[in-house]
Amino acid sequence: MTKETKEQRAEAPGRRTVDSPEVLKALSHPLRLRILRHLGAAGPATSTTLAAALGENTGTLSYHLRMLERSGLIEDIPERSTGRERWWRGVRGLDIRRPPQDELTEAERAMSAELDRMRMEEDVELARQFTAGQAESEGWMRGSRSLIHLTKGELDAFHDDYLALLARYARGPEDAPDDARPVLLRWFGLPAD
Repeated sequence: MTKETKEQRAEAPGRRTVDSPEVLKALSHPLRLRILRHLGAAGPATSTTLAAALGENTGTLSYHLRMLERSGLIEDIPERSTGRERWWRGVRGLDIRRPPQDELTEAERAMSAELDRMRMEEDVELARQFTAGQAESEGWMRGSRSLIHLTKGELDAFHDDYLALLARYARGPEDAPDDARPVLLRWFGLPAD
């Protein structure tokens, strides 16, 4: 990522780059990833509704919700909360980046590897679902595979353009039109040689 791109992203309204080891730690737990996915797809929820949706107890959920809140990944909705009932939503406009590997401790690199493993398992399952369900998807499943020749700088620019495109279309379930659905998107690039 170029310095200019980082500054431009920092100035983009409503966007905030997050690249701390604390966020990496918060993300490296399977239940926290499920909580974030549920809030992102279904919208705001309480620990009770999350517990029911995810098949967990409220005590466990409350602990993980606090961890996600401390990391700045979710926030409570004061205007919806009453008494002991707190409503939670995912924080919008986050550009989550990994810290440079040379800035991580050995334990943080291990957390990063575990997060990669969990996400890869999920991505492989999504690829299976894509293959199995595309014919019945009524146009809701789209994909593309390409082989192009890029410099490292061009790959960085392509990645940043992809993130800008995601930001342009990003909205939560509470802001989406009635005919919108939660859609999982993946992009990664790697050398072919």
